[in-house]
Amino acid sequence: MMKWRHKMKRWMTNQLDLPADVTMDLPRITMIGQIHIYIENHRGLLSFTDQEIRLLLKQGQLLVKGSSFVIKTILPEEILLEGKIDQVIYLDKV
Repeated sequence: MMKWRHKMKRWMTNQLDLPADVTMDLPRITMIGQIHIYIENHRGLLSFTDQEIRLLLKQGQLLVKGSSFVIKTILPEEILLEGKIDQVIYLDKV
């Protein structure tokens, strides 16, 4: 059943020319250099330090590593992080 839904969503995305992040519940990540990262469509904040942030996604987690992190904006499905970003890692199965 899940495979069929996934295939149907992918077909709709291709046929209707819709952005994949909308139809597939994927995160939208916007970075400005190494100093800002804006993440939309996450499912919640799991952990935060000044060197690491971990967000829950529909499938898996997103890990951002760096230094001097400060959360500038946090909303239910959006977050704006400032600091020096070294790595953005998608964790498929946790």
